[in-house]
Order: sequence, then structure tokens, then C-alpha cells
Amino acid sequence: MRFLKFLIGCIFIFITCSKEESKPSLPNIIWLVAEDQSPEFLPMYGNLSTKLTYLSSLSDDGVIFNNAYSPVPVCAPARSALITGVYPSTLGTHNMRTYNANKKENQPSIGIPNYSPPAPSGVKMFPQYLRSRGYYTINNNKEDYNFKKTDGVWDESSSKAHWRNRKTNQPFFAVFNFGITHESQIWRQGDQPLLVDPKKIPVPPIFPDSKEVRKDLAVNYSNLIRLDKQVGKIIEELKSDGLYENSIIFFYGDHGGPFPRYKRSLYETGIKVPLIIKFAGQENAGTSNDDFISFIDYAPSILSLVGIKPPDFIQGKAQFGPFKVKEKSTFIFATSDRFDEKVDRLRAVRHGKFKYIRNFNPEISNAIPVSYREQMPMMQYLNKMWEAQKLKANVATWFKTPKPKEELYDLEQDPYELNNLSDNYQLLDTLIFLRNRLDQWILETKDLGGYPEKELISKWFPEGKPQKLSPLLNKVEAGKISLNHPEKDITIVWKKAQDSVWSVYFKPLDVSKSIQAKAVKIGYSDSPIFTLY
Repeated sequence: MRFLKFLIGCIFIFITCSKEESKPSLPNIIWLVAEDQSPEFLPMYGNLSTKLTYLSSLSDDGVIFNNAYSPVPVCAPARSALITGVYPSTLGTHNMRTYNANKKENQPSIGIPNYSPPAPSGVKMFPQYLRSRGYYTINNNKEDYNFKKTDGVWDESSSKAHWRNRKTNQPFFAVFNFGITHESQIWRQGDQPLLVDPKKIPVPPIFPDSKEVRKDLAVNYSNLIRLDKQVGKIIEELKSDGLYENSIIFFYGDHGGPFPRYKRSLYETGIKVPLIIKFAGQENAGTSNDDFISFIDYAPSILSLVGIKPPDFIQGKAQFGPFKVKEKSTFIFATSDRFDEKVDRLRAVRHGKFKYIRNFNPEISNAIPVSYREQMPMMQYLNKMWEAQKLKANVATWFKTPKPKEELYDLEQDPYELNNLSDNYQLLDTLIFLRNRLDQWILETKDLGGYPEKELISKWFPEGKPQKLSPLLNKVEAGKISLNHPEKDITIVWKKAQDSVWSVYFKPLDVSKSIQAKAVKIGYSDSPIFTLY
């Protein structure tokens, strides 16, 4: 009898354990974000000028994506797409920059204030969905979304944010940003020892082969080596915590490289980015992928990977997970509008091997004199050579005015987009097709770039300040308090009165708790804080 009870107990334990083991575990997801880098500078894309141990190892364990794109060739608008899954030209974050958390003024020289565009209906920062699922969300440490973030998105957002601060075994989503490869580091690291020989690195055909150009290129390669060490620190921490094997790790650049005709340019050099994804268990390790993927696809892909159906407001497509789309993207769209104090509106679409660019301001040179970029030695050298009429045709084209109203390139034959085929009669059908598809996209996505920025600001803030959300509604019943709001596309956040971190509200709370709650929405002032004691 005792043996029978023992046997039944063992069977019960086995069944219970089996059920627990069969429960799908939520993956930890890490984003490693390099500022201002193009694929062509990295060894996994064929450039062996540097030895990047950790990034190369990550690519060996992961999948290399050959056609990943940013929708805007500059950081803050690009980050608004990453964090929402929506095109910046739909969000109103298409200009660089609209919101700056560190300044009261934005661009006073042209009368542009510091403002946070009000998001279209329903648009939210996607990490809040992860928090509702039990994720610990951290951002270390750059935000810069081109709008004011809402509370309830991050458990931590600071230079000290780390997954080690979470509860035991709590799944986490972590973003680590690396500024060592930023455009500004070309001049800030200019006096530091070079870690590569300037004479042994390739010079892109869009630049003169000179000592000045080689020096700045060498600084960038040296910064990549410094980046690799910083990335390596995170990877080693994951391994020491036993988390590397089953974590999903994204490494990507926030837009193209830090140089002239890269950053702020709709050419491939400005919008094409490196992307490596190491999946859990090293799935598909050592392979490459040619699918088109845009930053608007990252948010729905992350939600899908953790089993959350992407909300309807997201314009991107889930590339992985149970909600992966059946039909892959066949177009990539990109925009250019204001860069700091200079405005130059362009739109671009890529389809297959062809790229179409439309210039709305052909009278303006591509080499717009953005004061920030003018600090770069290479930019100063190019300006000097242009003024002296000493630039070769491949380089000088970027400076010339007027620009063509339309540009068409065969990227397979002309990867640096130097031979404009828009006047090639044999490609007229391709030109018309892409021209019409771009027009269609502008209408479909409600592209705001056609409106003067001051007109948008006046429309959004008729009284000169963001609209304030109305107070929360509440109902107490059976020891629970339910919170609600007249507007259905807001987010309700709450916290204990003594705490600093807001949580996303998704079920009734115990009345016994001392709580504060409010409604939040991108681009709006928070509702009055509701307090229950």
C-alpha cells in the first residue's frame, strides 16, 4: 500500500513537472544600438579593415540581415519609428529635432520651439505592452524619441539601468545605446590614437582619396573597435549570468554612417543599416537574410516574439514569432525633411534592385550647411575643395544645384547611386511605377511632410501648449477600484504613493493600497493625478 501511494505520488510529481516544463517561457530580448553606422564598415558585411571580435561572434551565432533600413537618415526621427512601429512622417516626428528633453528652446534661429507632436489615435510606445505581460523593461541610457516619453514605459531608463535589477527570473527587454560611433566622435576622438592604418582602408567612390578623408575614415574604424569592446561587456555579462544562450539579441545601427552623404541622406549610405539578430538557441546561426525590414517592423516583431498580437495602429509587419506576416515587404520607404536649422524635403522608395528619390526642393544642394556637421574635418575639407572647383564628378554631384527633381538608380549596378537613370527611356515604366507607388504611400500614411512645420505646430497647439487630458473615472466595488477614461486610446498608469516608477494599469487594484493614477498619451499633458488612500 505504501509503495502504491509512493508510486502515485511520483506520477503526480512527474505530471506536474512536465506541465511546468511545457509552459512556454518568455524570451529575454536585448537591443544593442550603435549610432551612425552603415553595414559597409563592418566585417560581417565583407569589410575586413577591422577585427571586431564580439560582433563577429554574434553574427556567427545569429542571422545577418542584408536589407535593413531606417525610415529617416538621422537619429531622433528614426528612434520614434523604433519605439512605436509607425513612420515618423505619420507621427509628426519627421523633422530633426522636434522635442529635446535637455533644452527649453529647439531651433530659435528659424522660430521652431521645443514641442512634442501629439500622436495619432492609439499610438503608444510598445514596451508598455511588454510590461503588462510581466517584462522588466530597461533603457540604458539614450531616449531621444523626438517626442516626450510617457510614464509607464520603462522600469528603468538611466545610465545605471540593467537587467540585474529585476526580480528573480523575470523576463526582460533591455536597450543599450552606444554613442562611441556617433558623428560627433569623428572630431572628438580625432586626437586619440588610430587603431587602424589610414593607408590600408578603402575609400568610398563618393569621397576624394586624400589624407584628410582617410584620417576621418580611420577614426570611424577605430571607434568601431572601441564599440566592439563595449558590446563585448554586455555579451560577457549575459554569458556570466547564464542568459546568452536563450536570449534574443538585436545589434543594429540607428541609421547610416557618420559622414557627409551618409547621415542625413536618402541614399543607401544614409538609410541602410547593419542588423544582426541572434535568436534563442542560436536558431539559423551563421545564415543571412535578404528580406526588406524597416524600423517600423521592430516593434511588431518584438511583440510577436513574446506572443502579443501587434495592435492595429502599428504600420510595420511582424517578421518573426506567432504573428509573423505571410507576405514579406516588397518596398522600403524613407523621408527627409528638416535637419536642425536646415530644411530639404525628399522622399524615397526602394523596390527590388531599384531606388527612386523625389526632391521637393531641387534648388537646394544636398550638401546643406548643417552647422553641427560643419565641425567635421572631412566636411570642412570637402567644402574647401568644392569652392576651389577641385572635386571630381563623383564627389561634386552632391554639392551641385539644381538637384534633379527625380532620381532613379539600379542598386545592383550602382550601389553608391552615382548614375541617375531617371532620363533613361528604357526604364520609363519603372520610373512611373515607383513614382505612383510613392504618391500612394504618401496618401496611405498621411505623410505630414507636405505641411509647413509652423502650420502643424499652430494646428496641434492652438493655445501654445499641449492639450491636457481630462481626469480619470473610478469605481469602487468589492474591495477593488476600477479606473477608466472617456478617451479609449490613452494609457492609464499607476503607482504606490511612495514609489517613483509608474506601472501600466490593466486590471482593478486593491482599495487597501495607497495609490496614485493618471492618464497619459504621447504629445498631451497628463491628466490630473487621482489619489486613493
